[in-house]
Amino acid sequence: MELRQLRYFVAIVDHGSLSRAATVLHVAQPALTQQLRQLEEELGAQLLHRSAQGVLSTDAGKVFYEHAQAILKQVADAKSAVTQSAERPSGSVTLGLPHSISGALALPLLSAARAQFPEITLQLTEELTGNLAEQLKSGRVNLAVLFDDGQLSPFVCTPLVEEELRFICRAGSSWAEGRTSVTLEQALAAQLILPGPQHGVRPRIESVARSAGLATANVIEINSIAILKSAILADMGATILPVAPVLAEIERGAMVALPIEQPAISRTVVLCGSKNIPLTNAGAAVSRLACQVAADLCHSHYWLGARLL
Repeated sequence: MELRQLRYFVAIVDHGSLSRAATVLHVAQPALTQQLRQLEEELGAQLLHRSAQGVLSTDAGKVFYEHAQAILKQVADAKSAVTQSAERPSGSVTLGLPHSISGALALPLLSAARAQFPEITLQLTEELTGNLAEQLKSGRVNLAVLFDDGQLSPFVCTPLVEEELRFICRAGSSWAEGRTSVTLEQALAAQLILPGPQHGVRPRIESVARSAGLATANVIEINSIAILKSAILADMGATILPVAPVLAEIERGAMVALPIEQPAISRTVVLCGSKNIPLTNAGAAVSRLACQVAADLCHSHYWLGARLL
């Protein structure tokens, strides 16, 4: 198996056809077809379904595509680590952010990276927490912001902030009428709209509830932050989230966020890297910058509900 075969295969999948991939790669289509056939023979599996409309990955092809992407990224990172300067780091760095964190951290970090490290290409990807952990293990992302759930031993972790979760509902909703705070029991008794278990916030809520002898019930599960916000604005229920994803709605008075007491709920936000795949100079620079940006956001109170660790 050769690296060029991996590059060819990834290009075919990305462009959806052999002809378009051949044009982009500047390779004759018969040669591309031959390399793909050799790859499939070596793997003993069909990777692509071919049709007049283009190509689609088989189940085996989808699995191989993920690994091929990770391998090619690690090769590019290895080349970058050898050539780049520690004083002027350059190259590409991919940082994964959970949906509920990106609203607070993404734009400030991107702006800081462009100002301080113009030769670094910072790629931000927004994903479910579970997906980010898998991508970090495989090397598809260099860094990821995750939540300390006691299962981060495969990673090198740097604590960023302790982030408070609040009871959030539409302004004027009966769920918040006459209240300046709610107990956890009162919050769990409401019609809750929550992300699914694969989101980092949901396991934390379930864990704190169990410790208090309580449980969630009658939950509407919505995994899209945009749809979840629409459901809250329609007064279909309330949610338990950090403030950052709904900050704009709170600032314009469309939503309210009440502190939760007896007990309060918070989560530890950490920056993670792989223990097995070393960071390039560019990756290390972005890691340090992310810590500094998080600290600045806490000191300026821009990241509401977050306490610097």
